[in-house]
Amino acid sequence: MEDSYRHKGLRNLLVEEIRSKGITDERVLKAIEKIPRHSFMDPIFVKFAYADQAFPIGAGQTISQPYTVAFQTQHLELKKSDKVLEIGTGSGYQTAVLIECGARVFTIERQKLLSDKVKDHLKDLGYVPHFFYGDGFKGLPAYAPFDKIIVTCGAPFVPELLVDQLKPGGIMVIPVDVADGIQEMMLIKKNIDKTLETRKLGQFKFVPMLGDKE
Repeated sequence: MEDSYRHKGLRNLLVEEIRSKGITDERVLKAIEKIPRHSFMDPIFVKFAYADQAFPIGAGQTISQPYTVAFQTQHLELKKSDKVLEIGTGSGYQTAVLIECGARVFTIERQKLLSDKVKDHLKDLGYVPHFFYGDGFKGLPAYAPFDKIIVTCGAPFVPELLVDQLKPGGIMVIPVDVADGIQEMMLIKKNIDKTLETRKLGQFKFVPMLGDKE
């Protein structure tokens, strides 16, 4: 994979753009600066790789807008070696950002062909999360609890099973449907006594979260 000075220069510009939009976590910004986003896209679309926008990657999925990736990651308040459950591996770009920020990532993808492709690509880039093919609504109870949970697709509701898998003191960031194709980003914090605090972070657009795998 080529990662030229031009690519690196475009990443620097992207970092400054998302910084200007309110991203302040330097670990997140350094991850965006380092990861070759163009490698997650078909070569013929490389000119779109460092625009701050989502882009289709096939199987009805998208590579998320860099600002959205940075926004969700920043609100996780990651600490080094946090155990993170990611619902929706997608392109793997968000996965790479989480790993660059020091997280131990357990990621679930429902699209088997996409999951297999992404697994190989991330390995080639040096990122080795724990991969699972399955239903994101169910999470990974056998590996719970998790310090943080991130959902990268539009959920019709907050799955109770995911809340159950969040460690006391943990944080979940999840986009929840509020209108056709629009989600409200929700931050859910589980207190030490297991009570929940929720906060709305603004509206976004994600592809739908899918249920039982075929």
